[in-house]
Amino acid sequence: MTKNALFLDRDGVLNRRIVDGYVTRPEDFEILPGVLEAMKIFAERFTRVFIVTNQQGVGKGLMTEDDLQRVHDYFLQQVAQAGGRVDRIYYCTALKSAHSFRRKPSIGMALQARRDFADVALKQSVMVGDMMSDMLFGRRAGMTTVLVGDEPLTATRYPHLVDYCYPTLLDYAKTL
Repeated sequence: MTKNALFLDRDGVLNRRIVDGYVTRPEDFEILPGVLEAMKIFAERFTRVFIVTNQQGVGKGLMTEDDLQRVHDYFLQQVAQAGGRVDRIYYCTALKSAHSFRRKPSIGMALQARRDFADVALKQSVMVGDMMSDMLFGRRAGMTTVLVGDEPLTATRYPHLVDYCYPTLLDYAKTL
């Protein structure tokens, strides 16, 4: 059964998170195991696939938007070669301290996706992330939320935010 839209966080879900750092170039973008296989499944099961990511490294001056675009182009190429797709990448470069409506957990990126794609129904969509800010973003936008990663106990502390919990993105994809 095809679902509506899938919203994916980037760092920690699609690629290895750099603790206390930022992915500033394609060579630093380490795709997590099973992600490309999962992306192929998602392309078949969802009408739309989006990435929603906070990228304050740009706002901090550690990289440019062109650097960010090169990283995203690299990932999109890998996804396409694996038979998957991403309909659009939404990102917010504002610093956390700016309290931008586009920055997760605020829902600006979800609303932008709905404006850009008339067929997006947020209440029939899914948000997958590895942080509580991702879960809060999904919940505020009315989506089903899926927590991935090695923090399953976090889900038990926030049952009002987390609908499902899986060790990896591929584990989630295999349930569809």
